[in-house]
Amino acid sequence: MSSAPRFRIASLAGDGIGPEVTTPTIELLEAVASETGGFSLDFEHLEAGATHYEKTGIALPDDALDEARAADAVLLGAMGLPSIRYPDGTEIAPQLELREKLSLYAGVRPIRTIRGVPTPLADPRAAELDIVLVRESTEGLFKSRNACELVDDAVARDTLEITRATSERLFAFSFELAAERKARGHEGRITCVDKANVLGSFAFFRKIFDECAARYPAVSADHAYVDAVGLWMVKQPWVFDVLVTENMFGDILSDVGAGLMGGMGMAPSADIGDRHAVFQPCHGSAPDIVGQGKANPVATFLSAAMLLNWLGKQHGNDDCTAAGELIVAAVDDAFANGTLIPFELGGDAGTREIRDAVFAALSARRAA
Repeated sequence: MSSAPRFRIASLAGDGIGPEVTTPTIELLEAVASETGGFSLDFEHLEAGATHYEKTGIALPDDALDEARAADAVLLGAMGLPSIRYPDGTEIAPQLELREKLSLYAGVRPIRTIRGVPTPLADPRAAELDIVLVRESTEGLFKSRNACELVDDAVARDTLEITRATSERLFAFSFELAAERKARGHEGRITCVDKANVLGSFAFFRKIFDECAARYPAVSADHAYVDAVGLWMVKQPWVFDVLVTENMFGDILSDVGAGLMGGMGMAPSADIGDRHAVFQPCHGSAPDIVGQGKANPVATFLSAAMLLNWLGKQHGNDDCTAAGELIVAAVDDAFANGTLIPFELGGDAGTREIRDAVFAALSARRAA
């Protein structure tokens, strides 16, 4: 009998509350791996981020990048601190470097509400949201983040770049995702979010989307301008299933999605390429609450579930998939009765309380 596979996970806890949410997440990953028994995880803890830059002058060391590239998946806590910046005034952002250097073109941002978690919309349909935003993560307006053109202290230019090669991969990924969701009972509809009525780059983006749509006749496809999508996400987000968009638009809309879920601490994410993937909470390093025990680990827990689901798909390992589903179920169970309210949502549940509630839910499922 062959032994259970071992997967190498590169862990970059990073800055601020990053270590505070990463530590219990690794405990949770180890617990569900032990529960299913069909795989094991080896963690390689790596240094990167603003604090590391302040000490060494390097934000993402070559050896950390090499380890991340060699790992089966990457778990990231949070990177950057407002008080530590590059000479040009921009923040330290190794997570962006990882996306670019590992070609992680598909930024997957689930927008799923959890029963028992306070959310801003009163309509009962908002309590059952389950949509996905896919953000291109390597180009768009972010492409020029290290190449701003300054002219005589009078003009600044950042260039938006859309390429056919990246867009085709992004759309193929997104249509496959929509097809998978349709097979699980979702609508199976994908909306291209752009500004094709104003900018030629987005007309090009939409053109490539339509070409890809023709190859997926079983998936419904439509378009919407980004400003309209912003309005609809606030008024009636349930009209969407899968959204796909450019990098900057996706950066903005994914935070709107986090708000729909209750807050940044509830919002997981994945940045996925053809061979590599990084999983991290959508929130930042939150230096204002470091060391206070107030950090919400749910976004990192759910990012870990996405990590396991991705490993399961990549390696054909059903136990990984089951373990990811177990994390989601335990999180849902922990919040179901409405008494566990994180600090960020006006409650008094901090990192330890939320961690313990999720582990208790996991134990209850084991005993059932």
